[in-house]
Amino acid sequence: MNALTLCHVDEEVIVIDKPAGLLSVPGRGEDKQDCAWARLQGPHPESLVVHRLDMATSGLLLFARNPQAQRRWSALFAERALLKDYVAVVHGELPWGPDWQRIDLPLIADWPNRPRQKVCAAQGKPSQTEWRRVPGWAPPGCSRLLLRPLTGRAHQLRVHLLSLGHPIVGDALYDPERPAERLLLHAQTLEWPAHLRVHAPCPF
Repeated sequence: MNALTLCHVDEEVIVIDKPAGLLSVPGRGEDKQDCAWARLQGPHPESLVVHRLDMATSGLLLFARNPQAQRRWSALFAERALLKDYVAVVHGELPWGPDWQRIDLPLIADWPNRPRQKVCAAQGKPSQTEWRRVPGWAPPGCSRLLLRPLTGRAHQLRVHLLSLGHPIVGDALYDPERPAERLLLHAQTLEWPAHLRVHAPCPF
């Protein structure tokens, strides 16, 4: 198993830069046991799961080093006390502007098509994402975005951008007709204001 890139280690937490294509935690079946948590068990057997990234998403993933820290940081995620910035490249041209734009669309599991999620005004859970276009690499006809999820629903960023008509490049689940080498979505910054800020450079 390949070694993980450690971005931050202190007495409470370990933050890694998870590569795209690696599970955060084990899945069902022998072929889904290789994951970020399992790889971290060698050098840091005390590590405990706090949150997850989609397998296709790269970037910052935080683990706790003891049960008390796990409870503390899980609560911070649940209370939306942490700022999380992602970089994405999406299909289509979105407008430039200095201000954050907001997507406010409730999400629910698309049970007949699991693991897909979908927008559902009647039964979906409240879900908000802020975005703005930023300079940097993007293929012709695409836009590079900075994303800030204000809630933490499954596949939130992917479904919200799909709902705008601008799916993330390389999204095999929500835009399978336009394949790419990987999903162009990266968790770049994790911040607890005045306490911790960790950055993982975007690989694309």
